[in-house]
Amino acid sequence: MNAARIVGILLIVAGALGLAYGGFSYTKDTSAVKLGPIELKVEQKETVSIPLIVSAGAIAIGVFLLVAVGRK
Repeated sequence: MNAARIVGILLIVAGALGLAYGGFSYTKDTSAVKLGPIELKVEQKETVSIPLIVSAGAIAIGVFLLVAVGRK
């Protein structure tokens, strides 16, 4: 398998996951107040949305790479 075929497969998988889940979330720890030895930490939940067009574009480019490599 060459690199273009592997990248194509990864793009298709990533695009399908983007369509299935629509985004992901993560927790970010921040230091709110630090007063001497006492420190107050805050956990913030951040959400990242993946637009539909990006997921569809990744699938389309992945399919293009697989077809283009297959024709050589």
